[in-house]
Amino acid sequence: MLDKKVANSVIQAALECGASFCDVFVERTTTQTLGYRSQSIKDIKSGIDFGIGVRLIFGEKALYAYTNSKNENDLVNMTRNLAGHYKKDQITKSNTFDFTKETPYKTVAAVNSDKEVSLDHKISVMKKLDELTRAESKKISQVNIGLWEFEQNIEIFDSEGLYATEKRPYIRLTSTAIASDGSNQATGSFHPGARGGWEFVEGVNLEKLAVEISKQSLTVLDADPCPAGNMPVVIDNGFGGVIFHEACGHLLETTSVEKKASVMWDKKGEQVAHEALSAVDDGTIDGEWGSLSIDDEGMPTQRTQLIKDGKLENFMCDRLGEIKTGHPRTGSGRRQSYKFAPASRMRNTFIEPGKFSLEELLTSMGDGLYAKKMGGGSVNPGTGEFNFSVQEGYLVKSGKIEKAIKGATLIGKGEDVLKRISMVGNNFEMSTGMCGSVSGSIPANVGQPAIKVDEILVGGQA
Repeated sequence: MLDKKVANSVIQAALECGASFCDVFVERTTTQTLGYRSQSIKDIKSGIDFGIGVRLIFGEKALYAYTNSKNENDLVNMTRNLAGHYKKDQITKSNTFDFTKETPYKTVAAVNSDKEVSLDHKISVMKKLDELTRAESKKISQVNIGLWEFEQNIEIFDSEGLYATEKRPYIRLTSTAIASDGSNQATGSFHPGARGGWEFVEGVNLEKLAVEISKQSLTVLDADPCPAGNMPVVIDNGFGGVIFHEACGHLLETTSVEKKASVMWDKKGEQVAHEALSAVDDGTIDGEWGSLSIDDEGMPTQRTQLIKDGKLENFMCDRLGEIKTGHPRTGSGRRQSYKFAPASRMRNTFIEPGKFSLEELLTSMGDGLYAKKMGGGSVNPGTGEFNFSVQEGYLVKSGKIEKAIKGATLIGKGEDVLKRISMVGNNFEMSTGMCGSVSGSIPANVGQPAIKVDEILVGGQA
């Protein structure tokens, strides 16, 4: 996409301006999104975006700029202007890079992505899902379906002579059912996605998906208000991992650790969770939504053990994080696009499976709350305090599910909750999401088996 001679000129200009490091990120992304609601196709959008970002590092300070031009003069001038924001003596010595530095890595496989599919066929699949969902009940008043496909092609050049490239195909099917009884509404949703193409959608069981989202919305519609108070909670698998992602995962990124804005910044090697809990961030899993062969700095991704038997083992670290903290890079430098400088980010982040069945977790709890499906929430990275909604939940009495409830929230601090996760289930599952942070919004998986939290504050309406 970018001539190597042009990349060499840009990096030469950066080094001549005194930069200790420079990298050039080139991106071309094609996107198609479809929206289906009110029983018809409503949105069809497609486009191509191309751009180049240049990052300069001066010691521990980084400067970043981007452009849509790949003209050599434009890029060199942008680089020199960028360097002008940091006063540094000019350096006359220069090197010529041939960008032959080897970057050995395992290519992360995608769910087959080469099949050409007509727009009419894609719409017909969305229509079928709509019909199947509405057929579940007359109370289903609305169904919203989205299809998002994009392919990101990147090139990376840097002042260590690195040249790296990767093609990243992604696809995601979003589905939401809205149930109404005339005075109240409730929603059910599921949004499967993968690193791959249309073959992934062909593998989705539409009948099962329709039943799942409609049942969820109908269950919540008829549920009783949740009581409030401190109680044990079992959080089920899949998207239940969003609590670990938000309340702990972000605290383990050097983006916050380097500023000491994380309560975990100085706890490496310490017991930060119950010994039952082990957690991983892994960018190497074939076909998964958050997987990459290389990160956005050109480093091969890896499996990073974050917590092992409750002990904090590693942080997620990018190049600047390594410079500022001394923690080793983990292939975690990510960004939404060329419009953002890279930062340490999560990929597929999950609690590893344990040995207990869901039934054993519920039985051991006695009376409490079973959070079958988690919704959205918020967290303060500096303190770890979080507040998350329970999208589908049930009261548990004497270890048995008693009735559905609605309006529940889980409130607590990440470091406290980690120490109260005393049992981990064996029904591991991951779920897709979009993670937002300083370098934009990126595909990321959350995941876990069912877990038992011995005590947490539950907010409710009853």
